[in-house]
Amino acid sequence: MKKILFVIVTLLFFPIRTHALSVTDFLIDSDIGEYSRSYPGSCPKGSGIVAGAGHFKPDHTDYACDIRYYNEVSDNGVDVQVTHHAGDDSDKWLGHELDKSFRTSLGIPGDSYGPRQINGQTVLEFGAGGREYRWLSGNNVVRIEYTDLQMEKSEPIEVVKAYLVKHPSTLTAISLLDLRSAANKTTWIKDEMDRRLCLCDKWFLQLTLKKVEEKQAYRESVKSMNIFLDYREKYYGLTAANEKNLLAGYLSTNDGTNIKLKLAEDKTWWSAHKSDGISLP
Repeated sequence: MKKILFVIVTLLFFPIRTHALSVTDFLIDSDIGEYSRSYPGSCPKGSGIVAGAGHFKPDHTDYACDIRYYNEVSDNGVDVQVTHHAGDDSDKWLGHELDKSFRTSLGIPGDSYGPRQINGQTVLEFGAGGREYRWLSGNNVVRIEYTDLQMEKSEPIEVVKAYLVKHPSTLTAISLLDLRSAANKTTWIKDEMDRRLCLCDKWFLQLTLKKVEEKQAYRESVKSMNIFLDYREKYYGLTAANEKNLLAGYLSTNDGTNIKLKLAEDKTWWSAHKSDGISLP
């Protein structure tokens, strides 16, 4: 009887992991054609390239798996990162967050950025001082990049194709013309405004659950609210300076009550005006 109780307690407090995280689940931990593996791949915790987009992660764990390959003939080093996301609610924005750094601070696609079809799959590509390829494969974000300041080196296309086999792109096909269309820009901009308010809600929820510190929750919320106000000013014509100054004051005094009230005000405004037309540059 004691043995049975021990087993039950063990299962309750130390559940069996049916599938441990493995580097080879996400990386090609070997040579790829003429590209030799420079060092073994690793999968530390981290949100990878979407971290810079403000990806929300306090409620789950992401793993950013990295590896490097080198081609002696072309003297080309290629860095690959495959970030595994848990599939939580926050990950519904992964496709949006994926290309944020390819756009201006106010959401307009950069000149060196565009979609590309490789083996019938959609990849996002940025070409300046080298080349970077990104795509989404379910909950995995794939990034492949290399440096080439003169843009003279041959592309590591065999590496890209190998990873498209391992992690097929789940991005919807889109043309360059569509990417730069007013409709696409408008959708992305409004999604970013939506996302920023959602991020505030998530930070305050984690604060309520006592999983983050007050200062962090207030700081991150004010950061997203300021970005929301910048977008509102640019595309809806409402001056943001006074409201941003108020938020700065609330943040400096750790005034969570007024930060929440300002968030509620912004959400009410957004609910009334989200469907309004916007003025694009």
